[in-house]
Amino acid sequence: MTDSRTSPRRAPIANAPSGEQPSGLRREERPRATPDRTLHMIGNAHLDPVWLWPWQEGYQEARATFWSAIHRMEEYPDFVFTCDQMVLLSWVEESDPLLFEKIRERVAEGRWVMTGGWWVEPDCNMPSGESFVRQGLYGQRYLWEKFGVTADVGMNVDPFGHNVMLPQILRGQGMDSYVFLRPGPHESELDATAFWWHAPDGSRVLAYRIPYEYCSPAGQVDGQTDKSLGQADRRLGDLMIFYGVGNHGGGPTRANIESIRRYDRMGSFGRLSMSSPRRYFDELAARLGTDGMADLPVWREDLQHHAAGCYSAHSGIKAWQRRAQAKVLSAERWAALGALWQGLDIPRADLERAWKQILFNQFHDVLPGSAIESAYDDARDELGEAVAISQRIITRVQNVLAGQLEIPLEEGTQPVVVFNPHPWPVTTVVELQYGAQQGGVHVVDGDGRQTPSQRVQSVATTNDKGRAAQLFSVHVPPLGYRLYRLRGGAAPEGLGWSDEPPGELHATPDVLENAWLRVEIDPGTGWLSSLVDKRTGQDLVAGASGEHLQVCEDPTDTWGHRVVSYAWPGEAMRTTRVVLREAGPVRARLRVEREWGRSTLVEELILTHDTDHLEVRATLDWRERAHLLKLRVPTALRDPDATYEVPFGSIERPVDGAEEPAQSWVDLTGTLPGDGDRDGESAPVRAGLALVTDVKHGYDVSPAGPDASASIGLTAVRSPVYSWHDPRLLDPDGIYTYQDQGVQHFRYLLVPHGPDWRSADLTRRAALLGSPVRAMLESFHAGPLPDALTTVSDGHGQVMITAVKPSEDDVDGPDATTRADLVVRAVETTGRPGRARLELPVVGRAIEAEFGPSQIRTFRVPRDPALPVVEVDLVEWPLAEPATDVTVHELPGGPYARGCVLPPVKGRAQATDRDASDTRDQAQSGSPGQHGRGVDD
Repeated sequence: MTDSRTSPRRAPIANAPSGEQPSGLRREERPRATPDRTLHMIGNAHLDPVWLWPWQEGYQEARATFWSAIHRMEEYPDFVFTCDQMVLLSWVEESDPLLFEKIRERVAEGRWVMTGGWWVEPDCNMPSGESFVRQGLYGQRYLWEKFGVTADVGMNVDPFGHNVMLPQILRGQGMDSYVFLRPGPHESELDATAFWWHAPDGSRVLAYRIPYEYCSPAGQVDGQTDKSLGQADRRLGDLMIFYGVGNHGGGPTRANIESIRRYDRMGSFGRLSMSSPRRYFDELAARLGTDGMADLPVWREDLQHHAAGCYSAHSGIKAWQRRAQAKVLSAERWAALGALWQGLDIPRADLERAWKQILFNQFHDVLPGSAIESAYDDARDELGEAVAISQRIITRVQNVLAGQLEIPLEEGTQPVVVFNPHPWPVTTVVELQYGAQQGGVHVVDGDGRQTPSQRVQSVATTNDKGRAAQLFSVHVPPLGYRLYRLRGGAAPEGLGWSDEPPGELHATPDVLENAWLRVEIDPGTGWLSSLVDKRTGQDLVAGASGEHLQVCEDPTDTWGHRVVSYAWPGEAMRTTRVVLREAGPVRARLRVEREWGRSTLVEELILTHDTDHLEVRATLDWRERAHLLKLRVPTALRDPDATYEVPFGSIERPVDGAEEPAQSWVDLTGTLPGDGDRDGESAPVRAGLALVTDVKHGYDVSPAGPDASASIGLTAVRSPVYSWHDPRLLDPDGIYTYQDQGVQHFRYLLVPHGPDWRSADLTRRAALLGSPVRAMLESFHAGPLPDALTTVSDGHGQVMITAVKPSEDDVDGPDATTRADLVVRAVETTGRPGRARLELPVVGRAIEAEFGPSQIRTFRVPRDPALPVVEVDLVEWPLAEPATDVTVHELPGGPYARGCVLPPVKGRAQATDRDASDTRDQAQSGSPGQHGRGVDD
């Protein structure tokens, strides 16, 4: 029997941060002193599918994390889970149908909330504009197909910066708001938590910067809430606070949820509600009203910077990505033509697979170079698959088209069909490997007129004299082809020229010159001492000081945390040899060899007879650890302005040496001393120089200093330890693997221009650099197609077509796989409004429309001329409010305006000429590339 006089007396349990909670309390009975605000607690499970682990581990963790979220929903009726990254749902769908069905039920219930709408959370600076479109195209369509919903809140909580075009892209995908974390208030001049973010075209989203962090420890949420309140703009009143174990998944725990209930009852932070981003934005708008929402801060720039070293870490993934993106965009174009024009099946599944491999490897710890080493073995293979898929599609369609050309037999010649993947005319040079002829060859077009050509070194280095290489100039119609022929021997006099007669090209070991440029090279440094734009007489580099190549020790971590600039003086590479490798009528090539430590760099300076830019092809064999190589172009420009290409647009940034991301080009425009005389003084002339690259993303534009002129810098290589994250220190005796050891290749152009960079057509130059024309050897045969043809053209003006593809939705009909509409997307490239005419001979239509500055517009064009052209959004769904400024014209002659209407290829006999195809006795006789009578083996 217990003695009540000796047993301790217990009072009612208090509502405290720890200990057992009192029973029977209603959550709404908070102390009167509770702060008058609602904290929307956003339960999420940020999961990096790849980072410090391979994707296979992320695949399993998606399943485990989503089961955990389902179990929490079963235990807590008020728990709401916010999910993004559709790839994770696709993994669960294919591996655990039961779990996927439970997710569908919770989505229908409204407690499993889909946000983001993208395939992954990608790096938000380096992918192309079309890649950002496809993130939403495949993500939103997946949500609609599987769950009957789409995301209306964009969400990229973990990427390291966000380009200025995202508001327009998000709005085009049905999202009106955006949630992100970086850059934090300590990394940006922007100190707002909620603000209006505007794109250059005027599109805007309501953006919310997550205070403190997107994930939390597994226990109580008080620490997460304290730190979030410390970073948030408290003037907003209500806030979103994200919680849940993340990075390797996990999600909200029981302890998380119980502590939310506890602190809500206690009133410690205000009212705590398990919520979603959509609910928060809706309640914010209702609470502030129209006037209050209008008073929110406005931001019109991109959102930078965090982890600037990621723009240059791991050169391989950058190059693989750029190649894969270019290839699949080209494959889409030819697939559309093959389907609409030739009746070929639409390889939608192949294109989708290729795109999803690309999109997955744009994840913000893969493309930025911050994942573990083995992750890049997987990325290389997956992006290689995307390229291989694309190559097969391109090769098939182009062979079908080439087989329909009318190519009469001409003995001793080799037909060559050159295909242009761009919807504007392209003038360039083609280097063709072919079967050799003793007397050499000259090149003519389909009408037999000469085009400039030059024999160059073959890639085959054997005793077989049957292989050679010929370089020749081509002018190819927009998204089309042109026929050329290799003829034996030198060109006869009076043959005439295919296009313009070749300009004079002069080359010595220290001078390269054509009608547009004169380039002088310092034999000691191997770099430019003069770059004269002969159109204006201006020398862009005369008197410029500063090294072209700078090697620096770089002890920064993989991300480059807290790095503002890599523009340090460094040490120059030593020039070991300068040799003139080619000096022909079409191309001059000067080879410059350098070395530093155990590393070598070869730069080949290339000038062709008909170009107004200098091309540089670089081969870098890098053997340095924890070092970087900055490639710099010193200029003579004074007081310059800097413009960078971003996805679908451009942006001006300060000339301050900061490490910045860009797509393919950076421009520096300023003043040079003029030839005129005004009041006894030289009148300055405004001019510029642009750097256009193929596979690099890290740049700086540095002002003039005591020892160097204003310059453009390109971070050619960094070699940090894989996945080394400051503040951990490296063990001096540790064994580590360093990035970018070995050989890599890249190219860049130096483009002089007048006072406005817009005149230099930089975006189109970059597109051609990354996606060149293709030349294929062909045979002789009859056919209905002419020797040159255009299928789609954007007029080569300020509005540029960026996508030509089959529609995602089939046209109704019994043969749906070959019945697609044509989807055409175009963007204004100069930042100025204008009107464009998009001509589409492949479907017999032309579209005229107004474009605002940097505006993106997409049109779905039926093959049937009786059906209307429809403007669609970036998910290819009709606009809620169609524009009224679009005019559609029928092209003269209808589809395939030059009489090229063909029945479907299925069931159609190949157009042939029996005599012409008898190559053993006729075409091969004395013909380049063939072994037959008259050929010396």
